[in-house]
Amino acid sequence: MNRKFIISGGGTGGHIFPALAIAGEIKKRDPGASILFVGALGRMEMERVPAAGYPIIGLPVEGLKRKFGFRNFIVLFKALLSLFKASGIIRTFKPDVVVGVGGYASGPLLRIAAFHNVPAIIQEQNSYAGVTNRLLARKAKKICVAYEGMEKYFPADKIVLTGNPIREELIAPQVNRATACSFFNISENKPVLLVLGGSLGARTINESLLGQVQTLEKENVQVLWQTGRLY
Repeated sequence: MNRKFIISGGGTGGHIFPALAIAGEIKKRDPGASILFVGALGRMEMERVPAAGYPIIGLPVEGLKRKFGFRNFIVLFKALLSLFKASGIIRTFKPDVVVGVGGYASGPLLRIAAFHNVPAIIQEQNSYAGVTNRLLARKAKKICVAYEGMEKYFPADKIVLTGNPIREELIAPQVNRATACSFFNISENKPVLLVLGGSLGARTINESLLGQVQTLEKENVQVLWQTGRLY
């Protein structure tokens, strides 16, 4: 039986790449499965997901602003519009399961899925649960977590300790050190420090590393430093 899945969420690579790993595993187990992504318009997933070969629909949802003002009225209007659009997606696509990986788009999509009695699964990548996933926990059938002790955020009877989904090409890479060093134009004979920032912690990581660049150069350490657009 070829089942239908919706995977919703995004905003950062920490949400998007586990979502793509889940999609890859679904296709591996059920090659005929239909997978639709639902993200937030203007966010990173609207580029990354199509590049990976999956269709995506964007919702106009965005987060509330910390400072109360007129902008939050627009945010609330967009939230209502997103709920309406999510309802149309559920009715049209008719998914068997909906998976939320965190991020703005997960909220309206999983709420509407639960309203239509579609099984909703949450995948939480962090040891500190995100706001969206905490709010959705009551609606979820199961909550897949990467760390122990998540009962402080979610109902214990819904938690499944799965670890974080990892894309298969990262588990069994076909690239050796020599090829990688050639690609990045660095020496095979010097130590390499790989720095990966993510989400809200990226700025602190990047600023800390910036202050140590000269020290690393003196120690003959090569740095591969991944940054996002904002930080």
